[in-house]
Amino acid sequence: MTPQKADRRDSRSSVLYARVSSQEQAKEGFSIPAQDKLLRNYARERQLEIGAAFTDIETAKRAGRTGFDAMVTYLRKNASCRVLLVEKTDRLYRNFRDWVTIDEIRGLEVHFVKEATVISEESRSSEKFIHGIKVLMAKNFIDNLSEETRKGMVEKASQGIWPSYAPIGYLNADGANGKRTIKPDPALAPLVRRLYELCATGQHSLKELAAIAQSERLTRGGTINKSTVNKILRNRVYSGEFEWRGEKYTAAYESIVPRDLWLATQAALDRRLGTRAKKTGHCFPFSGMLTCGSCGFAMVGEIKKGKYVYYHCSGARGKCGEPYVRQETLEEAYAVMLRRISIDEDIVNWIATALRESHGDQKRFRDESVAKLQQEHTRLQSRLDVMYEDRLDGRIDLSLFERKSGEYRQDQARIEAQISGFGTADGQYMEAGIRLLELTRNMHRLFEKQQAAEKRRLLDFVVSNSVWRERKIVPVWRQPFDMIALANESAQTETSGKPPDNGLNRNWLPGMDSNHDSRLQRALSYH
Repeated sequence: MTPQKADRRDSRSSVLYARVSSQEQAKEGFSIPAQDKLLRNYARERQLEIGAAFTDIETAKRAGRTGFDAMVTYLRKNASCRVLLVEKTDRLYRNFRDWVTIDEIRGLEVHFVKEATVISEESRSSEKFIHGIKVLMAKNFIDNLSEETRKGMVEKASQGIWPSYAPIGYLNADGANGKRTIKPDPALAPLVRRLYELCATGQHSLKELAAIAQSERLTRGGTINKSTVNKILRNRVYSGEFEWRGEKYTAAYESIVPRDLWLATQAALDRRLGTRAKKTGHCFPFSGMLTCGSCGFAMVGEIKKGKYVYYHCSGARGKCGEPYVRQETLEEAYAVMLRRISIDEDIVNWIATALRESHGDQKRFRDESVAKLQQEHTRLQSRLDVMYEDRLDGRIDLSLFERKSGEYRQDQARIEAQISGFGTADGQYMEAGIRLLELTRNMHRLFEKQQAAEKRRLLDFVVSNSVWRERKIVPVWRQPFDMIALANESAQTETSGKPPDNGLNRNWLPGMDSNHDSRLQRALSYH
């Protein structure tokens, strides 16, 4: 059976789900009301009854979604309701767990209205696969939002604005340009400066300074230890400069400690604590990202015979039986691991073509919807023009003109917001996802050619941690590479004639039912 077409009409019960990822988004063109109206119009045109509607206004990283959870509960309790309407993929799924949750609801038919796509149990496996790729890209897009937030904080830092919570002695406040900044706390700033002055004399230990800070209630309650005092005294933020993500910036806010006092304090701390710059003799690129498969503790690097780099278990609970392993052996094992996410060039091209065709459907839907809204906007403007002429000619009084013109302009503003909500359908995040797939094809080759430090950077991009067990790397993949590896493993299992070992494999790549699907299955196998 072919997937449901966009113009299908029936009287089945459906649920609506709308989501924005922040309170700010809720005020903009793609607001909850805009999504709700889009979905209700879609349901009305297809004679779908609306059994319930659910919404969420949350950040993309929050642990739970009240509306999403309530919708899932509703669908599980109401077997007669098996149609879910949502604006697009990234409105429904924030992560892979959401996808699995929706996929486990038997008989559910999900309509992605702006993408002109319907996914159900009867959809062909190639369509489910493309949908799965969209889910990965939506997740990648959400992750990029946090990356953009970090970029915004770096941008604030470059302007001399402290981009985070105010440290002890400062308060968060609105700056002259409307941006959030920090200003000295009238109560605590003098105490911070006094702490620097006492330390600079060289006559007080950190323990004594902590006792003084405690007695003067530097943190408005709670205890202050030596570590807290040392952190305050080493922080540039009080001196008219500050460090953010390894870079030093000149502060645009008021300093608490003069520059010369800050330097004098650093010198006093160095003399008392005997601080010396430590030289690193060697770079161990895999330290901190590899654990021992025998006892679970970190693997650390060590130089043998003055030139050979070996890794071994740190042995936090005593001597471990796991033998030492050469760095070259680990590099070879990591290269084998990266081949698990390598996708054949033919299938990357096939996926890219399918995704762009899907994007074309979305763009056509957007253009048709915007055209209808623009026609309505023009009709309202025509009424305003006529009414203005009637007012000039005295055919209507002023109160009627003001009331009706106000109503029409409100309607125009609503339409403009809806047009803005459709966006440009530029497919930016889709193209980024396609580039990500292309990267996986050659990642293992890139890894083999890089120097040690660059190899570490590449691995940090695809895995959060790894385990060394039986002379093999067992990775903890980052998303979406976990899904790509799983799809490859599923395809390899299918090709070998053995049944998949979990339901996810069957859901993403169920029984192949076309020449394209068979080609997909072969191309996704191990390289």
